[in-house]
Amino acid sequence: MAERVQQPPAKRKTQSPESLLDIAARKVAEKWPFQRVEERFERIPEPVQRRIVYWSFPRSEREICMYSSFNTGGEESASSGENVDETRLPFRRGIALLESGCVDNVLQVGFHLSGTVTEPATTSEPEMVCSVAISFDRCKITSVTCGCGNKDIFYCAHVVALSLYRVRRPEQVKLHLPISETLFQMNRDQLQKFVQYLITVHHTEVLPTAQKLADEILSQNSEINQVHGAPDPTAGASVDDENCWHLDEEQVQEQVKLFLSQGGYHGSGKQLNLLFSKVREMLKMRDSNGARMLTLITEQFMADPRLALWRQQGTTMTDKYRQLWDELGALWMCIVLNPHCKPEQKAAWLRQLKKWNSVDVCPLEDGNHGNELPNLTNALPQGAHGNQDLGTRPHRTVFTRAIEACDLHWQDSHLQHIINDDLYTNYCYHDNTENSLFDSRGWPLWHEHVPTACARVDALRSHGYPREALRLAIAIINTLRRQQQKQLELFRNHKKDLLHKGVTSITNLEGWVGHPLDPIGTTCLRTSHSELHLFPSTRRFLEEGESYLALAVETALMGLGQQRIMPNGLYAQEKVCRNEEHLIAKLQEVDLDDTLVKIFRKQAVFLLEGGPYSGLGELIYRESVPMHTYAKYLFTCLLPHDAELAYKIALRAMRLPVLESSAPSGDMSRPHHIVSVVPNRYPRWFTLSHIESQQCELASTMLTAAKGDARKLETVLESIQKNIHSSSHIFKLAQDAFKIATLMDSLPDITLLKVSLELGLQVMRMTLSTLNWRRREMVRWLVTCATEVGVYALDSIMQSWFTLFTPTEATSIVATTVMSNSTIVRLHLDCHQQENLASSARTLALQCAMKDPQNCALSALTLCEKDHIAFETAYQIVLDAATTGMSYTQLFTIARYMEHRGYPMRAYKLATLAMVHLNLSYNQDTHPAINDVLWACALSHSLGKNELAAIIPLVVKSVKCATVLSDILRRCTLTTPGMVALHSRRNSGKLMSLDKAPLRQLLDATIGAYINTTHSRLTHISPRHYSEFIEFLSKARETLKKRRKKWS
Repeated sequence: MAERVQQPPAKRKTQSPESLLDIAARKVAEKWPFQRVEERFERIPEPVQRRIVYWSFPRSEREICMYSSFNTGGEESASSGENVDETRLPFRRGIALLESGCVDNVLQVGFHLSGTVTEPATTSEPEMVCSVAISFDRCKITSVTCGCGNKDIFYCAHVVALSLYRVRRPEQVKLHLPISETLFQMNRDQLQKFVQYLITVHHTEVLPTAQKLADEILSQNSEINQVHGAPDPTAGASVDDENCWHLDEEQVQEQVKLFLSQGGYHGSGKQLNLLFSKVREMLKMRDSNGARMLTLITEQFMADPRLALWRQQGTTMTDKYRQLWDELGALWMCIVLNPHCKPEQKAAWLRQLKKWNSVDVCPLEDGNHGNELPNLTNALPQGAHGNQDLGTRPHRTVFTRAIEACDLHWQDSHLQHIINDDLYTNYCYHDNTENSLFDSRGWPLWHEHVPTACARVDALRSHGYPREALRLAIAIINTLRRQQQKQLELFRNHKKDLLHKGVTSITNLEGWVGHPLDPIGTTCLRTSHSELHLFPSTRRFLEEGESYLALAVETALMGLGQQRIMPNGLYAQEKVCRNEEHLIAKLQEVDLDDTLVKIFRKQAVFLLEGGPYSGLGELIYRESVPMHTYAKYLFTCLLPHDAELAYKIALRAMRLPVLESSAPSGDMSRPHHIVSVVPNRYPRWFTLSHIESQQCELASTMLTAAKGDARKLETVLESIQKNIHSSSHIFKLAQDAFKIATLMDSLPDITLLKVSLELGLQVMRMTLSTLNWRRREMVRWLVTCATEVGVYALDSIMQSWFTLFTPTEATSIVATTVMSNSTIVRLHLDCHQQENLASSARTLALQCAMKDPQNCALSALTLCEKDHIAFETAYQIVLDAATTGMSYTQLFTIARYMEHRGYPMRAYKLATLAMVHLNLSYNQDTHPAINDVLWACALSHSLGKNELAAIIPLVVKSVKCATVLSDILRRCTLTTPGMVALHSRRNSGKLMSLDKAPLRQLLDATIGAYINTTHSRLTHISPRHYSEFIEFLSKARETLKKRRKKWS
């Protein structure tokens, strides 16, 4: 929440002019320490002293506000997102205390202000009177004390209230000269009386000190007698004292340490960002405490114990913490680039930065890959040293760029003219070389490594030089425009050779988007805000009708479209994505007018024709950062104004060379001036999934826009099929297209439906031989889509099912859905069409059954029930596969199906075939196939003696489990074979005898199984198995009884 800082009311024009004494006193009070004034003049008249003392107190509330709360206004507070209760801020509370009359006993003695501030009573706290003391010098508060015991970085509300009382009501403050001047006017008796009264009033506090001082003064050799004069806390600062606002260094360190110890919890990250914003605010007001405060913050960051822990464990810091380090490095870059700092200051900063830089745990600039980038702060490497091995370069920490920036200076005469002169032109300048100082219009240019040049702009703005920053920014942008045009001309001259050779190269190893210095974000987008300052004279370097906003937008478009290599490391790659999205979000806040549309068109043309300088050139390096997100934004902006250009941009951006197996590698043969500085490397793309999702979003946007345009839809479809390699993303696109084509408020778009179907077919082909957990969902969706397209689409996918589906999918999902009633109703088919579709489904089912009888035979039989010939064919396929490829479980399942359909003999046949494959050992008395064996025997028994006699030898051969055999034997002796129907209708037929076939063979096998099982169990029996074994012997006894009956 921005603070509105109240300034003293402006003097009315009717007032008399200031006196010469006041003017001189004010200037002296601002610049000279009072000690120097005293040394310069032997005797200063009292009225002059009074005016100097009067004007020495700060007259602006802005600094007081800055030192009493985080939120003091400006971009930083607005962008911090903090919803702070404004009334609770110390500055606002101080104003409230002042306006409610809580300030009293205000007294100014020299350069010392004192008073009392009464804190009103609340429901939980009693009234509190705070004694406040403030020292000041040269319009800056140099120290504060308050009885409230405030422990914070900023001034408390009581200090604010007393300070504002002095600023707003200076005439109501009793003003006295420094106490030393008053003592000088006293004689010996007056001085003695003064001291004795002072001791009497405060005897409990000052008596020991007074006695100690008296003893030292009376001692000839004491230290106090070796110094001329005596200190006076009210006499102002000495010549050697640093003139700066009071900053509690201990509290700054404690607060930062506390925030870091919280590890990002409790809003500590926001608090640290607010501290960084406070540093920027101090820099903007040219307050020396900015660098001082940043030094204190950095020391605490370097002392964070987690740095050593992470290094030891080999883990990386969190993204939010990493971003704080980035901001720390950027702030030091601003500090050392102060255009008016003293050499000794810069030397001290350099020593401190090198000290931090040498610490082992100092974070690297781009995460864990600090040795990958060359030193590009000043310029790209040229000559023989330009291609040195990247692995030999030292690690680059977050402070490296600030250290390198210490070598930069502002003494270049051309640079000085640019930032200081709105009329700096040269219309007679005709040097058209690459590094010319002026363009063809005579406007100044500034050639420097772009991030470094932009860092200069940021430093100028940060240190309170907005006009100078704007001038340099315009010169840089005009330089970029000129370079862009020359690059376009250069590529056009060599285009034929480059395209013929298939050369790919990249011209910038350090892209501007995601760069540690953020040249586009910190410079060009903020340039538009400078328009609020209304510098009309600077507009002479803009095109006719152009605004600062248009200039900033064009520069952002240039930066986003730059071909740049994907950096190494997860954090660096995520930073590229995050920075790109941030820039585009800023651009989306701008309303496009005709001027901006022309700029968009211009930059779009360059993107398409810019060759290796553009991320959308005809040939790009394999590992260039993809342009999907940026192209989606351009497509959306250009579509209403130039649809053809919009589609050209989007279609060109769809490519993703890093996933192309045949993508060309970097070619070092290149024409003059087209320089490749990329080594042959293939790092891991940690953000590839995000990039592919953005590619998918771009394609979806085009599909949506192309609805109703068959030609464009076909072009977009071809691009998707060529460039998107993820089946899940293509499936998403297919679903998106289907949704768009079948919106409820309009008729289905058949062309878009066909595109959706085509994408779905591609997904089927891509995932046919690979595992995909969404495969069944994809198949079901494809059938739904084909249904919407029409009956011919369904027939087509069934005709070519073997290239799209597995046999199981084709029968259990595709054919089943096609033959369902809901599909017939949806398609409004007549009887002839229904029969044709059903015939295709049956043909598919039979083909699947022949290819995979194990999994498809039952489905094929089900689908062919209504067609006798097809059903017989499916049954024959089952019989043919029964001896080789099918398991007993599958055969039993189909046999039960046949029985259910009313084909008991076919069920019996399949059951006998299943028995051949079965093998139950003696201890498998809980095997799941037992129920099938019992069912098969029951089926055979119901069909007749012959069928039972045929299956019992198979049972004896396959089943060795005694309990199962005895159960079968028991069931066979309860009823007459062939006389018990499947529905349990009984009659009075003759029961089968145990001493004749086929039951005799079954009885012998059962007894033999009991004997073998008993021997086996006795070998391994244990006490815990006794009860189970006794139960087993009881069953054996029952079987043996049957045998005795047979013998008797």
